Amino acid sequence: MEWEALSRRLRTGNWITLGILGCASLLFMDAAFTRGVILGGLLIIANFNVLQRTIRRSFSPDGRMKSNKLAIVAKYYFRLAVLGIIILIAIASGRVSPVGLTVGLSIGVISIVQTGIRSAWKTSSGEA
Repeated sequence: MEWEALSRRLRTGNWITLGILGCASLLFMDAAFTRGVILGGLLIIANFNVLQRTIRRSFSPDGRMKSNKLAIVAKYYFRLAVLGIIILIAIASGRVSPVGLTVGLSIGVISIVQTGIRSAWKTSSGEA
């Protein structure tokens, strides 16, 4: 599968999953849980987009590295540290539920699994 189509499918899946989980938590859970789901979802979507941009800039279309390996690893750990600090501040402030934040951060995994199941279904049913 071409990366552009897969990336578009994952991004769309992320937003749809965030919308569904955000609306469901708004209806059935308290405000702190809903804020956690939405913040976690937005963080993971932003994280995915920044990671994708870093990888695209680091490699040429034919697969050769344009950047230094150390720079790529440093950007990865910097992004991870910033994400950790934001999560720490969000939980320490008490404005978001840690469980809701965990559900929101799982949106990326849910979209990946959903895309994998959909691709496997299409392959096994002959649609691909």
